[in-house]
Amino acid sequence: MAKHVKSITYGPKIEAVKDGRCTQTIRTGRGVSVGDEILFHGWSGRPYRSKWDWRKRVVVTECLDIYISQNHIGIWERNIYFKYGWKKLFCDKLAALDFIDPPTGEALRDVLFKLNGIPKEPVPAQIIRW
Repeated sequence: MAKHVKSITYGPKIEAVKDGRCTQTIRTGRGVSVGDEILFHGWSGRPYRSKWDWRKRVVVTECLDIYISQNHIGIWERNIYFKYGWKKLFCDKLAALDFIDPPTGEALRDVLFKLNGIPKEPVPAQIIRW
C-alpha cells in the first residue's frame, strides 16, 4: 500500500472533499491502487505558491483505469474499448460525483482540460474513490 499526496484546486469541490460529501477524483496517470492512502490538501493562497491550508487522509476503495481524449472517456473491459462521449449520461454522473459545476459531462471535460491540457491522443487516467 502506497502513500500519495495530492492537492485539490477546483473550487466547487474543496468544501465537499473536506466535509466528506465528495469521495471521488479523476486524475491523469496510473499510480494509485485500492488500499493506498492519499493525503489531500488545499492551499492557503495561490496553488503551489502558498502554504497548505487543510489536509484530509483517505484510503482508496475503488480505482477505475480510464482514458481521457478530446471526444470521450474510454474504458477497456474484457478486451473491448467503450467510448463514453462527453454528452453521455455516464459522463454526467461522473461530473456529479466529482462535484463539477454544473454537473455535466461537458463541464467535466472543460475542467479536466483546464487542469491537464487538451490531449492530442487518449491519456491514461484513473477514477479514484474513497
